Amino acid sequence: MSAASGTASFTSTTAYAADRAGDATPGKDPPQGEPMLTQVADGVWVRQSEWVWTNSIVVRGDDGLILVDPGIHGSELNQLADDLDRLGIPVVAGFSTHPHTDHLLWHSRFGDVPRYATAAGAKFAAETREQQLEGPEEDGWSDVPLELIALVTPLPADGGPVPGEIIEHQAHAVGHAAILLTDRGVLLAGDMLSDILIPLFDPRQDDQLGAYETALGRLGEAAGNVDVVVPGHGAVAKGAEVAARLAADRAYIDALRRGEEPVDARLGPHAEWLSGPHQSNLERAQER
Repeated sequence: MSAASGTASFTSTTAYAADRAGDATPGKDPPQGEPMLTQVADGVWVRQSEWVWTNSIVVRGDDGLILVDPGIHGSELNQLADDLDRLGIPVVAGFSTHPHTDHLLWHSRFGDVPRYATAAGAKFAAETREQQLEGPEEDGWSDVPLELIALVTPLPADGGPVPGEIIEHQAHAVGHAAILLTDRGVLLAGDMLSDILIPLFDPRQDDQLGAYETALGRLGEAAGNVDVVVPGHGAVAKGAEVAARLAADRAYIDALRRGEEPVDARLGPHAEWLSGPHQSNLERAQER
């Protein structure tokens, strides 16, 4: 289910938003991801989908590559597999930052390797897998391997093959995780700190305002150690843009806490596709 609707799919935005995303963006041209892996830091690559500018992330670990949130269309997954072949490094694991369908995809060409999530994320993915399988058709994705959706297990306590520090919180989704790669100056933020998406509340959890405040506090501490932030959707943030992303999400949440309409560059006539999720956030904030 989306963050702002009662439909069956568990994607990070409403299907309506996805349909409209190609028509408008926050006062600027859409992020232009290269149709190939682009290195954003040492041992960190990003490839962007045409669907809500979703970022597939590849991280080099000690034993091979960790594939984070690969997506979306089958053709894009195939092209990502081609990119991985060109790197010449084996995929040893996958990681899902949170249990929404667009972050639970896989392709057989990536290999039969462990796919991890937080314990809460893996539990939710398993419990909702039947509904997760409906997501691709509802959101217009093509040739997605349905049999491989949402097959994730809890990440070992020591992190297993996934490098860095896992920052778990409950904003946007149950068991949402960011990955802090301090040695490379990179934060993989999941569906936070986007230049395209406003914060999107999880309708299944109470006090999402508080959850976002806690999450942004933790991500703010992490962001002080990095020069690059990779969101789940939108452009990669570098340098001063890292702090700007954090400030934008905080300002949005602070406004809702005060009972005010946020002043946010991601909203407005150019971004009607976010009006539904935004209205849902306003209603949820008023219920507290």
